[in-house]
Amino acid sequence: MQETITSYVGLDIHKDSIAIAIAQAGRAAPRFVGTINPLPSELCKALRRQRCSPETTLLVYEAGPCGYGWVRYLRKQQWRCEVIAPSRITRNPSEQRIKTDRRDALMLARQSRAGDLTPIVIPDERDEAMRDLSRAREDAVAARLRLRQQMKAMLLRHGRDYVRYKSWSQAHERFLSTIR
Repeated sequence: MQETITSYVGLDIHKDSIAIAIAQAGRAAPRFVGTINPLPSELCKALRRQRCSPETTLLVYEAGPCGYGWVRYLRKQQWRCEVIAPSRITRNPSEQRIKTDRRDALMLARQSRAGDLTPIVIPDERDEAMRDLSRAREDAVAARLRLRQQMKAMLLRHGRDYVRYKSWSQAHERFLSTIR
């Protein structure tokens, strides 16, 4: 039987820091705990210092460039942890102008307690690796296309336009190798 959640922790995770805010069950305003170094052991130690137990605490953070390593680590340590898509978080128009780590952590804790956040599905490590590989290939193909267009434009500016055969064929590459 699962115990009732009594603490809702909002984490604003970055490469250099983690901002922590806690909202206790009830109506009290969430409180900002502080900012720590982004080390998994320090996060668990900070949570225990705040008397949060893995059985009665829900941790939430926004999906970002840090990936899903944090949620995997925290779940292995028996913490309940969810990742929230930034596009699914409701924000007041007044809050959109000023965005700080402290405000983000407090907002995540408050909205988690209110039940306003929808978690995303965490892919397993193999799926995430395939996504990364696929995205890297798409980026490389787009970069190659951009560079080829830039090269053709530069050659055209210098009067070296290639019009004989198909561009980027062996004949085209021979033509490019003759340019000094």
